[in-house]
Amino acid sequence: MIKVYKKIEELQFNGGTVLTVGTFDGVHKGHQIILKRLLEIGNESNLIPIVLTIDPHPQIVLKKEDRTPVKLLTTIEERIIIFEKFGIENLFIIPFTYEFSQTPPEIFIKDFLVEKFRMNKILIGHDHMFGKNREGNQDLLNQLSISLKFGLEKIDAFVENDTTISSTKIRNALMNKELDSANNMLGYNYLMTGVVDKGEGRGRTIGFPTANFRIDNNNKQYPGIGVYFVSSEIEGKTYYGMANMGTRPTFKNNNRIFLEVYYFDLNKDLYDETLSVSFLKFIRDEKKFTTVGELINQIKNDELYCRELIKDFKN
Repeated sequence: MIKVYKKIEELQFNGGTVLTVGTFDGVHKGHQIILKRLLEIGNESNLIPIVLTIDPHPQIVLKKEDRTPVKLLTTIEERIIIFEKFGIENLFIIPFTYEFSQTPPEIFIKDFLVEKFRMNKILIGHDHMFGKNREGNQDLLNQLSISLKFGLEKIDAFVENDTTISSTKIRNALMNKELDSANNMLGYNYLMTGVVDKGEGRGRTIGFPTANFRIDNNNKQYPGIGVYFVSSEIEGKTYYGMANMGTRPTFKNNNRIFLEVYYFDLNKDLYDETLSVSFLKFIRDEKKFTTVGELINQIKNDELYCRELIKDFKN
């Protein structure tokens, strides 16, 4: 069971710690290597492994003009779930503010990590920078590790099929509807978490009742517009279905993007429930149909195809 800390006063560690610090957006395969090594060091050295993550994302707070607004692969709630899945038991969420961003890197290491967290060792990724204006780097950590007496270990970039995996590359793959590539880099199926809202009931009238999701985090990365094969865990059981991520062009003209899911073999009122939708496979682009009958026929064909896919995704 993961313990999530948000205040220094909540920390109650009797021994030394091994830490890693970062945004960890997506908790992708590269991040997972760091997490695995963190747990190994903790076990080998009898140190308490702790992940320090940052929320909100620094780019959202600082809004630098030379950088485009970031879209999140994982909200903080989703990140917590994924950290726990990979065995992390202690997670500290650093509330990122402009004031915090002005902390000199030396102060961050000495007063925050060493003194407050009793850091014995720090594990960093290949491109780790920290502190005011990202002035802290491996060279500074090497210097401080001698004077402050802590260990330092660097994890090289994770390269697969000649590609260095990064959150940016995963975002681009999702936007381009290259879901197989995105999921492979993530090491799990991309997910979106939202609350089921009351829709217009149109899906039910044509024989395909849908759950209409409200995604409250405006910074969440949406996959490219289209139809997807998806699944959700509902009351401990996996339900498969089809999601339409799009603007409903057959019925209206608007720029708002909706996430609607038609779950197979589910007869349950999902209103107001918070569910995670896992995106398993991209099926086709969204299309405007001339008649509702054409849309119904297409949905039937999509359902037949998706039902055939279920056996490939069942564990």
